[in-house]
Amino acid sequence: QGQLVESGGGLVQAGGSLRLSCAVSGTIFNINTMGWYRQALGKQRELVATITSGGSTNYADSVKGRFTISGDYAKNTAYLQMSSLKPEDTAVYYCRFGRALLPGLYEYDYWGQGTQVTVSS
Repeated sequence: QGQLVESGGGLVQAGGSLRLSCAVSGTIFNINTMGWYRQALGKQRELVATITSGGSTNYADSVKGRFTISGDYAKNTAYLQMSSLKPEDTAVYYCRFGRALLPGLYEYDYWGQGTQVTVSS
């Protein structure tokens, strides 16, 4: 069974940038959607961005214009470029790969273990 491994988190000042990466360790079934989610302390996990194998992207309103998702389906690797970071972006960021039947409805999916992003004011 394959696993997702995130990297690139850390501590950054407000206005700074970070780039998160997510790669597969092992073998996973065919996927058509890669995404990033985040969970702040005391809050529910929320969608940040997704990208389909066809190249369609979707972003949370709170990150539009600041974050960019990209993905390499041949290598099963996804990235999240985060710029103009704000303290409210502080959260644990998770990647999710899967085969979506509809947006948000997955036949199967895989989750990473999460990487902490902390933005200081």
